[in-house]
Amino acid sequence: MTGENSFNRQGLSFSKRGEGTILSQLFSSFWMAGFESACHINSHGQRLDMIAAVQHDSEADQDYRLIREMGMRSARDGVRWNLIDRGGHYDFSSLLPLADAAQRHGVQVVWNILHYGWPEDLDLFSPQFVDRFAKFAGAVARFFANRSDQVPFYAPVNEISFFSWAATRECMYPFAFGRDGELKRQLVRAAIAACEAVWQVDKRARFVYPEPTINNVPAAKQPELTEPAARQTASQFEAWDMIAGYAAPELGGQPKYLDILGSNFYHNNQWEVPGGEKIHWHIHPRDPRWVPLHRMLQNIQQRYRRPLMLAETSHVGVGRAEWIIEIAQEIQLARQNGVEIEAVCLYPILDRFDWDDPNHWHNSGLWDLRLTEDGQYERVLNLPYAEGLRTAGEMLGEPIGGEGQNRDPKSAAVSVTK
Repeated sequence: MTGENSFNRQGLSFSKRGEGTILSQLFSSFWMAGFESACHINSHGQRLDMIAAVQHDSEADQDYRLIREMGMRSARDGVRWNLIDRGGHYDFSSLLPLADAAQRHGVQVVWNILHYGWPEDLDLFSPQFVDRFAKFAGAVARFFANRSDQVPFYAPVNEISFFSWAATRECMYPFAFGRDGELKRQLVRAAIAACEAVWQVDKRARFVYPEPTINNVPAAKQPELTEPAARQTASQFEAWDMIAGYAAPELGGQPKYLDILGSNFYHNNQWEVPGGEKIHWHIHPRDPRWVPLHRMLQNIQQRYRRPLMLAETSHVGVGRAEWIIEIAQEIQLARQNGVEIEAVCLYPILDRFDWDDPNHWHNSGLWDLRLTEDGQYERVLNLPYAEGLRTAGEMLGEPIGGEGQNRDPKSAAVSVTK
């Protein structure tokens, strides 16, 4: 990467990591709760609303109280553009309960502005999409600026790489087959326009860019396919490179836009090319082609020299505790090699069902959901996962599990160089 080794924007300074560097603490707690906010149209043509599906909209006060009692003072949550934007006029009533609950319980939130769903009267590929998204982002920034004097955090477009892949296949509307690259460029334009619109309202605003962290290898029976596998692996950096202007500068990217990098990492993020056969995390001895997370994080840090967080991670079923303990081990190794992780977001914090099958629950949350007779989802703490999380916190010196076990973040606008 030929990008800058230092980054300075509007009073924010992040120098090349090395001896004598002081790391900023951007977030109110190292452990962060992630409320899934996907609201796209799924493969069956049905509009999803994962916030409403798990009753986070109606139970936001309880949800924010629970995570605060667990010691989490930071979260990711969603804005739901498709509900708020009524032909360019805004109704923020769907956002108010979430924003009120977070503020009431003193939780700092990274707000997803676009999490796969947009107003149905908009063509995703049109110039009007970018313009209207920018106006919406500015309106969101004004909404929060009028409510709080805290430095705001936003994720302009969640997972540009995955979004551009899924929406050009049978996974997600508009099923625009063959238009992957075109959509990725469009989403980058939208993210950049959103940044500018938000900065017009609040120049202190910070931006997180969550992207999947992946590893691809040649299929076992086709070891000669190293080049296609390498290209697939390298594609994970395309969105970040475009936002920073390192690639496709005609899109308007500049280093100032690439703020906080979010690595999204799950057990199924490593697979063979072609065919998609997974490199299994749970089988021991582990496949030697599996790349440990700490090496992947080192690669990101060396490539971009930006603040870095694990923006999504979790496992399913009985593997949840083992997974989070291994994540802590990997972060330890990354730290030993000079990489600092600003936060780890447990995503989802509440269990969720599959986007395409509401009868299939992933069993991946810190809280399981138990349906009561009156149709409510009771939040039930998964004790093995909670115990694994406590162990992980102790390993990292980032305790979890109580109100007093938090860190007070430094100003997000301080210099981090000695």
